[in-house]
Amino acid sequence: MAAELQTRIYNRREAVVFRMTTGEFGGLSNMAPDFPLEINGIRIDTAEALYQACRFPDHPEIQAVILDQRSPMTAKMKSKKHRKSTRRDWPEVRVKIMRWCLRVKLAQNWSRFSTLLLRTDGRPIVEESRKDDFWGAKPRDDGTFVGMNVLGRLLMELRQELQTGPKNALGNVTPPNVPNFRLLSRNVGMVRPREKDTGYSQPSMFGH
Repeated sequence: MAAELQTRIYNRREAVVFRMTTGEFGGLSNMAPDFPLEINGIRIDTAEALYQACRFPDHPEIQAVILDQRSPMTAKMKSKKHRKSTRRDWPEVRVKIMRWCLRVKLAQNWSRFSTLLLRTDGRPIVEESRKDDFWGAKPRDDGTFVGMNVLGRLLMELRQELQTGPKNALGNVTPPNVPNFRLLSRNVGMVRPREKDTGYSQPSMFGH
């Protein structure tokens, strides 16, 4: 997404807007519960916890603390305490890593997340935020949102692939083209589905 740093304007009446994890489209949030993930045999409760852990490939002890939190907000707060240890190239790789996290969320929660994405019906997807106009967009009094809305645009990108591409292209998720991509001291390899269309299958995760 080469134009991710461009600011966009969205009309609330024409967009799918999410802020909290509740509501019809709350599952689009990285904070949403009930979208479990598994990487290298490690269960991870939310996409938010996975994304935050990816900041610290050289600090498995910090990753372990983040992944141990039951609340995604607590996982984010634990991450904030260690921001000085964030990988140095984080600004350059964070969008690639977020794209990967969303693809893992889809592959391992296919029935629920694909249905939710398709219910957005081609409309712009916007994460409403009062503070963050990079991942989201800020509301204005005229009923619009202004921001880069990178998370919303990554979700729209994933929806487009879901609508137009073969399902098997999204079923297995390769690691992002990011150096030193590790979780708890192990390189992250191909991530495979946890779920069939009718329910969960036996986990099959492999790290190399």
